[in-house]
Amino acid sequence: MPSVIGLLEEREREAARRVEVLREEADRILAQLRDAERDWERFVISRETVVEVLAGPDHGDVAAEVGGASVV
Repeated sequence: MPSVIGLLEEREREAARRVEVLREEADRILAQLRDAERDWERFVISRETVVEVLAGPDHGDVAAEVGGASVV
């Protein structure tokens, strides 16, 4: 018959393994999130740049609409 301490140690090891698996998964997801945020930021900057270029030098304060987005 296993001891209470032995059973607790076994469950502790299982819990520690589960924590490690979840940490690895979280790290992977956070890396994917960083990549997605970087891509999103690139598209925002690209759209803003296009709006500025299309507005021309004489329209600095005029709102331009491109693709449904309004930028001042």
